[in-house]
Amino acid sequence: MTQTLHPLSRERLEALLDAISETVVLVVGDVMLDRYLMGDVERISPEAPVPIVTVVDEHAVPGGAANVAANLAALGASPMLHGVVGDDAAGEALLQALADRAIPTDGVQTQSGRPTTTKTRIVARGQQVVRIDLEVTTPLPDRTREALLQAALAAMPACGAVVLEDYDKGVMDPGLAAAVIAAATAQGIPVVVDPKQRNFFGYAGATVFKPNRRELEQALGTHFAGDDRDLADARTRLGADHLLLTLGAEGMVLVSADAPLRRTPSIAREVFDVSGAGDTVTAWLAAALAAGAEVTDAVWLANLAAGVEVGKQGTATVSADEVMEAWEEEVGDDR
Repeated sequence: MTQTLHPLSRERLEALLDAISETVVLVVGDVMLDRYLMGDVERISPEAPVPIVTVVDEHAVPGGAANVAANLAALGASPMLHGVVGDDAAGEALLQALADRAIPTDGVQTQSGRPTTTKTRIVARGQQVVRIDLEVTTPLPDRTREALLQAALAAMPACGAVVLEDYDKGVMDPGLAAAVIAAATAQGIPVVVDPKQRNFFGYAGATVFKPNRRELEQALGTHFAGDDRDLADARTRLGADHLLLTLGAEGMVLVSADAPLRRTPSIAREVFDVSGAGDTVTAWLAAALAAGAEVTDAVWLANLAAGVEVGKQGTATVSADEVMEAWEEEVGDDR
């Protein structure tokens, strides 16, 4: 049996947004810089059959775990970010972008000889032409890893939720994840995990484990047709309290122990760009849990925020005011 998550009432949403503004969320994971080169295409290169993009604008924003932190700041929470950048221009640009958003950077370690993960997207007339990734994905040196872990553990008591944001760029590993989850569990702090393939099964004990369908199917080597038992078995194998499977245009499915599957349809009115939508879901989910929301309410709220984010171009954030406006359009006086 499958149930549909019910929208939040106006009173509950307003109270939750007020509570979220007082929360502190610890974010640990792979930070990166998202660069955008915006331009026009008017001709094909004589050197090769490729378009020539004349750049008219360039900007950079926090990406990966740094985008989760940026989303948390935009929605009114206080993020505490822990990750690693290189001793390079991209690292300086990322730290400045975080500072511009009033996000503390003292938890971000600098590792010389390792480039800051950078994703450069070339966009012409609203369409992405190509993405160029600069990255090193090997594990962190022991000293940097230990400094990162100890700083995160020291910051944890002040936090209402923890996010582990894994992009397979070398920051996360099963031992680090286990140490963070164990410390959070001992302090009664919920942990939200956004996984990737390398450490997919290294997050046992997490409160919410949030893969998308492709990630889950690749990790488990199977195709999910929405069968309740298959998803329940997947949650058990992963060792999480809740499995939140994101399905793009089909919305989300929440799988919990001793409860029926619960679904929420996509609330996106217009899909312009899906990059960064997962980070928005993670941020809103963690902030709501930090504010004391039930997981079902947190999931519904995160899904609403994702519907706003995909209507924006590029890696973007979603504010509490935007979520309130989306609620008015989607639910309005019905609740």
